[in-house]
Amino acid sequence: MNITLVVSDLSASGAGRWGDAVRPFLLTKALQSLGHRIKIIGFNNGESVVQSSPELPIAEIVSGIYPQFFQSARQMLRSLEADPDCDLIYAYKLKPSSFGLALLHRYRQSGAKTPVFLDIDDWELSWHGGDSFRYRPTPRQLYRDVFKSESALRNPDDPFYLQQMERFVSQANHVTTHNAFLQGRFGGTYVPNGKDICLFNPENYDPEASRDRFNLTPYRTLMFPGAPRPYKGVEDILTALDILDEPDLRLVIVGGSPYDQYDQQLTQQWGHRLIKLPRTPYSQMPEIISAAHAIVVPQRDNPATKAQFPLKLTDGMAMAKPILATRVGDVPEILGDAGYLVDSNSPQQLADGIRTLFSEFDTAQQKGQQARQRCIEHYSIEAMAKTLESILPARPLA
Repeated sequence: MNITLVVSDLSASGAGRWGDAVRPFLLTKALQSLGHRIKIIGFNNGESVVQSSPELPIAEIVSGIYPQFFQSARQMLRSLEADPDCDLIYAYKLKPSSFGLALLHRYRQSGAKTPVFLDIDDWELSWHGGDSFRYRPTPRQLYRDVFKSESALRNPDDPFYLQQMERFVSQANHVTTHNAFLQGRFGGTYVPNGKDICLFNPENYDPEASRDRFNLTPYRTLMFPGAPRPYKGVEDILTALDILDEPDLRLVIVGGSPYDQYDQQLTQQWGHRLIKLPRTPYSQMPEIISAAHAIVVPQRDNPATKAQFPLKLTDGMAMAKPILATRVGDVPEILGDAGYLVDSNSPQQLADGIRTLFSEFDTAQQKGQQARQRCIEHYSIEAMAKTLESILPARPLA
């Protein structure tokens, strides 16, 4: 089949921020492994960070706010209409700028309609109060939101529009989600993120050599290989290190936050506990992770984290690392008995977990091996492809 992925944001703060590690590119790998031909079309209102290739054509459309976005949307629709060989449109994210335009294209077609699949990897409204969000402006506020420069309703993905899009989920030919929370809310098929277990293979790396390369040799390192945000619980880990107050323990953060200055705030308060490594190409992440003694996934319990699949969890699992995580969302199901679980929002339990992990480090490493096997069986690209194969329509006969 010829499949077009429609992506709302290909910029460095969107789907382009971690290269091959993020959801649309994982879907691409899984679909390509089944023999399908994929191309990606999406918007970019920042620096271009994704690269097109003969194996994966990527078309980027410069975007902006309304009314400029109308022109961008027309360009997207023209591109979709210019591809009569497309067998399936796969919209990434429940947004007007992806799913909304995919549906609009389908409505505009005459004759046979191209099926539209929807992939939901976040509850977009969770960032704006979830079900409690209400837009009830005064006449003056409505005027400002419509006509003032860079005001709320001029953003194509304003929460008001996101809320309206949820009404159209049933219009998709099929829905895929990457965790149980989203599946329970929107239905569809559970397709957890798959890891490239050949790239993330601990046998290819020497942990001691990796620690030496990244100047981590003097320390026992807990690694958080994602973008720090308040809801991800990094402060809880740092508070746990304060509780333990052991001079050789460090939290390693990789890449920092592409969204704000939050990691700098962490450094101001906990610089003596933190080691920051620069942003690294996805292909080099396995070597960095090999340098860690353990991976930490200290998610806090809130709607945003319940709706996420923490990729850093399967990074650590694939690399057979001991893992300390909190019981939030799908984390307990993903990790099973192959790691250490504590309650969320509890620095004391995290401190106890760190102490236990290092006091029985041989056992922790055995759990890491179990975690890799679990990743291979349930959370690999191959496992992802198998699920997708079961839901894809047969290619139309010529």
